[in-house]
Amino acid sequence: MTLHEKVVLSAYTGILMCDFSEVHKYIEKLLGRPVWTHELASEALWSEIKEKAKPDFHKIIEP
Repeated sequence: MTLHEKVVLSAYTGILMCDFSEVHKYIEKLLGRPVWTHELASEALWSEIKEKAKPDFHKIIEP
């Protein structure tokens, strides 16, 4: 599994599969803004992250 795949799966599932700093960078890129770590306690934010990461997630899991 590539680092990018681990980052996407971590962001989509909430299960950390790589260094958190890589996931944090990906989340900020997805949302188009800086994200403070305390914001990650928000279920609403995780719903937004999951929705925006869905296309990348599907690229990984679909043959």
